[in-house]
Amino acid sequence: MKRVLQAPNLALATLWSDQLCAAGIDATVQRPYASSIAGEIPPDQSLPEVWVLDDAQLDAARKLLEEWRRLPWHHWLCRACGESVDGPFEQCWNCGAMRPA
Repeated sequence: MKRVLQAPNLALATLWSDQLCAAGIDATVQRPYASSIAGEIPPDQSLPEVWVLDDAQLDAARKLLEEWRRLPWHHWLCRACGESVDGPFEQCWNCGAMRPA
């Protein structure tokens, strides 16, 4: 097992681990609840971490995470309802209309 990265919070650690698993890389979150003892231990040691189970997949996992960080972040206004939509969403969260091409 090798550590891929340290996450700023449990939600992101879980998301990244799940994304890696969906891409065929066995990953797990370690220290998910260590933040509860921050102060008793150094803060940087209480953050959750994403680990790969197979050492040979470490480079592939880091490469995928870096690619995902570089995905474009779009902001668009829904033509159907006028809602402001942020992020990589293809569909309006409010009315379900598709993002214009």
